[in-house]
Amino acid sequence: MANPETQLVDDLLLQGRRRLLRWLPRAGGAALAGLAMGGLARPAYAATYSDNDLLNFALNLEFLEANFYYLAAFGCTINAPNAAAIAAGAPAAGIPITGSVGTAGTVSGGSKVAFTTTSAGAYATEVAIEEGKHVLALQAALGSAAVAQPAINLGTAWQTLAVVAGVAGGASFSPYASDANFLLGAYVFEDVGVTAYLGAAPLFTSASNLETAAGLLSVEGYHAAIIRTALNTLDPTGSLGYVTITNQISTLRASRAKAAATATSVYDSSPDDFGLAATTVSLAGAAGVTATKLTDADATNAIAFSRAAEQVINIVTGGGAISGTTLVSPATGVFFPAGLNGYFK
Repeated sequence: MANPETQLVDDLLLQGRRRLLRWLPRAGGAALAGLAMGGLARPAYAATYSDNDLLNFALNLEFLEANFYYLAAFGCTINAPNAAAIAAGAPAAGIPITGSVGTAGTVSGGSKVAFTTTSAGAYATEVAIEEGKHVLALQAALGSAAVAQPAINLGTAWQTLAVVAGVAGGASFSPYASDANFLLGAYVFEDVGVTAYLGAAPLFTSASNLETAAGLLSVEGYHAAIIRTALNTLDPTGSLGYVTITNQISTLRASRAKAAATATSVYDSSPDDFGLAATTVSLAGAAGVTATKLTDADATNAIAFSRAAEQVINIVTGGGAISGTTLVSPATGVFFPAGLNGYFK
């Protein structure tokens, strides 16, 4: 008899099969032939992946996030912790960045933020340690199959992204310049992580791997909620411009996700990203209350958005996964100047 845990796994795997069935009519004879031979042919991007493929995809993203937070909180990278990082709980020996696939890449750019508020500094410190633990958790789950850290750009990538998003003064934007800028930088990553883990969930074949991914997704959701709440607290009416920037970032992320949808003719093209979008509403006894979008979710059912790996890659590479209407490999650009390591390179 199914228990709640096995029922959850069955439901998620069923969603994955339904996604595959939606894909097949558009896939053509080659893909159908591949299924007849026992599996899909493996072009640069395919409809199915192994559990290790998915965990390594997540590991690439966690390398990115962990280094961003380590630099902002402590001024160091995850493999070379300084005294401040170690005092906060970082492994004294550093977090390994080598792996079975790919040469360990370096991190360019980034610096410690001179935090002026206790809350922002505390958030950066806690999340740096947690994202580092996410790297370690995925490495432990993957064992000898874990990929190396790819080359990561946490310097000029920010200006590139800000300019494309239409942020005022984007050519000089730095998430390390102030508490507010740091929160905006974190905003770029956290919602994307949630959509990536949810998108991968139906594709896992191992219940333990699914449980790992679900646990990571939950914590990324906590992080995203804290970021959105902190930005709303800083700019409750939108008058300081931070709300506008979250909307610009969300619009850019959605457009990059849709570009991948167009390229594959598979994924849902409905809206999948919302900024804080503050509006003034009148409630009984509380006229002029500011309503925000603190939860980035489907407006009908309040379910978190889900993205396929290709869509996430096109976001973090700034569109580097798409050439015209074709998915390309390796996908490079913005935060991953040499692409990701592993199957998704």
